[in-house]
Amino acid sequence: MNNSTLDLIHKHASVRRYKPDPLPASVIETVVAAGQRAASSSNVQAYSVVAVTDAAKRQRLAELCGNQKHVAGAPIFLAWCADLARLERVCFLRGYAQVTRYTENFLIAAIDAALAAQNATLAAESLGLGACYIGSIRNDTQAVIELLALPRLVFPIAGMTLGWPEKEAAVKPRLPLPAVLNWETYNPDQDAALLDYDRTMAATGIYEDRQVAASRAGTGTNSPAKPDTMEDYGWLEHTARRVSQVARAELKQVLQKQGFALE
Repeated sequence: MNNSTLDLIHKHASVRRYKPDPLPASVIETVVAAGQRAASSSNVQAYSVVAVTDAAKRQRLAELCGNQKHVAGAPIFLAWCADLARLERVCFLRGYAQVTRYTENFLIAAIDAALAAQNATLAAESLGLGACYIGSIRNDTQAVIELLALPRLVFPIAGMTLGWPEKEAAVKPRLPLPAVLNWETYNPDQDAALLDYDRTMAATGIYEDRQVAASRAGTGTNSPAKPDTMEDYGWLEHTARRVSQVARAELKQVLQKQGFALE
């Protein structure tokens, strides 16, 4: 099917190496304005974006985000935030008290932020820019909140580096459609699709460096139950190791401190 939008979507790849050229404010405004056109729950638009261009602040963000070089190297970093603070003001202006204590309230804001960020990504890529989502903005959310002066009821959901790509990034294969698309009811019989995808990802060579590093370490990314088992290392092994570890266990406490009770 010939469709330029579909072509753009299927060409998406995370870009981690950027040219040093700064991005004009007008370009950032264009990208974020496109993000605003994303769907929003009841049009409440419960999100905000903090654009960071200051080099020292980007360096600090890089440190907080697992020392990822592209966070400091990209000309701009966007922090996409769930934001109920603005709605607090809306309620005040009309004589209401906003309900924020339920998990649903946070989910509305988090989903709004994610949808807007994805719209902005597509807009940026349509302009020839490269982008990379930074989930590690949640490694130390309290420090990020303080660095960006986020008020109560604002929480960083995802970071994003943005800039002109130094070179074209490789597009990663995605799961076979039968592993994702279910008709009428959920189909748990996905083993064949998962094994096929595992072989596809292993063939790309994307995990070779990580496999060597894990083999040398004997621990860390290796599961304790099989410290030196490296054969057939692909998406299945890599992903299983990742999701079998505790990550960011303090998030609920920080969320509650920011005013999201999550009842």
